[in-house]
Amino acid sequence: MLKHTIRSLKKRLSSISTTNTPREEVDCVVIGAGVVGIAVARELALKGREVLVVDSASTFGTGTSSRNSQVIHAGIYYLPNSLKALFCVRGRKLLYSYCSEHGIPHKQTGKLIVATSSSEIPNLYQLMNRGAQNGVDGLRMLEGFEAMKMEPQLQCLKALLSPFSGIVDVHSLMLSLMGEAESHGATFSYNSTVISGHLEDNRLHLHIVGSNHLDSWDGKSPLPLELILIPKLVVNSAGLSALPLARRFNGLNSGIIPPVHYARGCYFTLSNTRVPPFQHLIYPIPEDGGLGVHVTLDLDGQIKFGPDVEWVHGVDDKSSFLDKYDYSVSASRAERFYPEIRKYYPNLRDGSLVPGYAGIRPKITGPGQSHIDFVIQGEDSHQLPGLVNLFGIESPGLTSSLAIAEYIAARFLK
Repeated sequence: MLKHTIRSLKKRLSSISTTNTPREEVDCVVIGAGVVGIAVARELALKGREVLVVDSASTFGTGTSSRNSQVIHAGIYYLPNSLKALFCVRGRKLLYSYCSEHGIPHKQTGKLIVATSSSEIPNLYQLMNRGAQNGVDGLRMLEGFEAMKMEPQLQCLKALLSPFSGIVDVHSLMLSLMGEAESHGATFSYNSTVISGHLEDNRLHLHIVGSNHLDSWDGKSPLPLELILIPKLVVNSAGLSALPLARRFNGLNSGIIPPVHYARGCYFTLSNTRVPPFQHLIYPIPEDGGLGVHVTLDLDGQIKFGPDVEWVHGVDDKSSFLDKYDYSVSASRAERFYPEIRKYYPNLRDGSLVPGYAGIRPKITGPGQSHIDFVIQGEDSHQLPGLVNLFGIESPGLTSSLAIAEYIAARFLK
């Protein structure tokens, strides 16, 4: 049935149909082929369900999943008993185990969260206490000289050592998860955009349009539908477009959909150095909207700094659905990075920062607002059978991906 649906889907997406929109009943649909969507698809397929993953891009993982720090977080920053805390701690263990078993390149580098002024030291102790409440093992407070002995290029008064933080090759991870999902019957359909949906006969009907037909869309006028999918289970894991899409589900109470905020972050790479100045991840005290401009290593030892926080406004649905954001990195933005980095890395030389890449965080709180948890909405929240919305899946979404998938399968499969 599923293979027939996919052949039908691809055939119908090749040409516009304005009348008598064909309909197909399917078992499970996952919207979005980022790392969380792929992990969910794999978990559902392992449970014996037929899974169709639909993504508007031409391949998997082109959005937030490929534009982040690639860090495996330990679970320090998040409120105790929050989904972020629970999924991060559980997900880290699952992720390290999965990477070891499947040969995914990764490294447990460890992390130093540093206080560079006396006013930051109480925040450091708060982070240590919070991490301990969340069940993060191995945390240790270091005096400045101890941390600087570990990292001679570092300057700080105190540092919190998190030995279980690390890095992972996200592309290899997604490729492996996708391969497992496909080997258990899941199918991935790209260049296929879910633009809306409606409730009929107590089931959500998804409206599908070929991504190539959205380029000339004004974002407001009705689009001719090419296919309507009628799933038993829908997991809205569309990342940056999850919230705009949910607002287009006719029959879903808009009052339960959080506001959408986009936080753009740039990364710069360190050039003109043969030997990386750091062996650990180096993080400052968290800032509004993010974790501060921090030091990240890749698996080849290259150093990058970022991300910063730039709030993005006025994103229309079309840009959201097709991931048409400004991902350029202006070289002039480095002038904001140098003073922040030199607080803990005073030997950073002028002209050594080279533009890297940018990413967008799908936030559900804006500037100056308190951090909020992941939002996972099922029928008990919105009374719409078979729909699971994933909202605000930003950091630590990568670390949490396998735990989120585990949770969804355990709670929402019937």
